[in-house]
Amino acid sequence: MNKVDLSKFNNSWYNHGSKFKCLFWYLCNIAFLKSSLPYPSWFKIMILKLFGAKISWKTVIKPCVNIKYPWFLEIGDNVWIGEDVWIDNLCLVKIGDNVCISQGVYILTGNHNYKTETFDLLLKPVVVEDGVWLGAKSIICPGIILKSHSILTVGSVLMSDTEEYTIYKGNPAVPVKKRIIK
Repeated sequence: MNKVDLSKFNNSWYNHGSKFKCLFWYLCNIAFLKSSLPYPSWFKIMILKLFGAKISWKTVIKPCVNIKYPWFLEIGDNVWIGEDVWIDNLCLVKIGDNVCISQGVYILTGNHNYKTETFDLLLKPVVVEDGVWLGAKSIICPGIILKSHSILTVGSVLMSDTEEYTIYKGNPAVPVKKRIIK
């Protein structure tokens, strides 16, 4: 039976940007986004834009937010990003308009192929469509599409796409009822 051999791991094919760009972003991320100091959202947005994020000026970003690579980030209008959100975007994360990302949400775009001895890196983008609400401490796995106005409840783990106007709960998250907006 074969075994995993991490000494053979090789992700040299993956291009996350120049070392200088990544280092400079790492320092800015620590100083201004991951910081608990309440820098204004417009300031954080300006920094994200300088690093290539496509982000609306109508975004609210709370303290202690961690974004892996802003050049793989697109955010629409009227998006709220709560404290301790981690957008681990090794590839594209696209967030629509009027999305609420509650505190502690973790969005993943990378994983590993456990079926290979080299534990290869796998990347899949995440799309969050308009009107979605991600509950506190929820986790979104790579390759997921959260359809329009769906909800992922507190502490849930989403491992497959959602349907529009549907509420999901649990680990793994399953649909529990329709979302009705009055």
